[in-house]
Amino acid sequence: FPSHDMRPPWFKCVSQKLELMEILKTYKLYIDGQFPRTESGRTYTVVAPNGSNIANACLASRKDVRNAVVAARKAQGSWAAKSGFNRSQIAYRIAEMLEDRKALFIDEMLLTGLTQAQAQKEIQLCIDRCVYYAGWADKYQALISSVNPVSSSHFNFSVPEAMGAVGVVACQNTALIGFISQILPLMIGGNTVVVLANSYQPLSAISFAEVLATSDVPGGVVNILTGQVAELLPTLAGHMDVNALSLADIDPNLLMAAQDTAIDNLKRCTVYTEDFTSQTNQGLAYISAFQEIKTTWHPIEQLSGGGSGY
Repeated sequence: FPSHDMRPPWFKCVSQKLELMEILKTYKLYIDGQFPRTESGRTYTVVAPNGSNIANACLASRKDVRNAVVAARKAQGSWAAKSGFNRSQIAYRIAEMLEDRKALFIDEMLLTGLTQAQAQKEIQLCIDRCVYYAGWADKYQALISSVNPVSSSHFNFSVPEAMGAVGVVACQNTALIGFISQILPLMIGGNTVVVLANSYQPLSAISFAEVLATSDVPGGVVNILTGQVAELLPTLAGHMDVNALSLADIDPNLLMAAQDTAIDNLKRCTVYTEDFTSQTNQGLAYISAFQEIKTTWHPIEQLSGGGSGY
């Protein structure tokens, strides 16, 4: 139209409606270092405590769980083969990236009902916890390992090894600190992760995936799904390539069903009920809970001169 005054009434009406339209961001999944949409094409609306719609999130399917497990299994060998010092460097880099994006996470936490002070406290706890576990990465092996006394002519060593691919149901009561407190000890110990994020507050978990994607974490080490725990946990618990489960804030009936399913391939199920915002709920025990102890016997060769050797 040549001028504003010559626009017909219908154009002005449509224009005003377009200006008032709210476009909600859709948060995708994070699988194998990529951000795919769920294969089911489903989404759900993330609702703030005041009832307003704040975002859309993917409603992951059982197929998405299987795809994430494949990615985690593929990445596990090379991740576990990295030195503890290298994993420490990567965890510290995650902390640096969180520090750079602190304002973004605070804004998202405000949307989910936290106050400014609560959001600032939680993101700082997340940064501190990444640094804390970075410090453990090259030390936990020495504390869990042992040289064992035996009565035969052998050396006997016990050393920790990562369990493999671990399924996680993240804490449903926090925006991010529970999520980080569960996955960081697993990563530090050489495990890879398939995690079901907080169903009600998934925004920070997916934004954390953007931190992982732009840091030094290889694709497949952490895979993040959003959706309904009741729908996805049975598949995770029953998958034969998942070696252990880390579960928080699980409905008792759902927990019992998951534990029964996990028996089929002897998954170790660790259930957390603690408050992850406390400084006491961190430490070596969260790493060692997902380590297997490998014991090696090495014969001592008796030499003809009366001494001994290897």
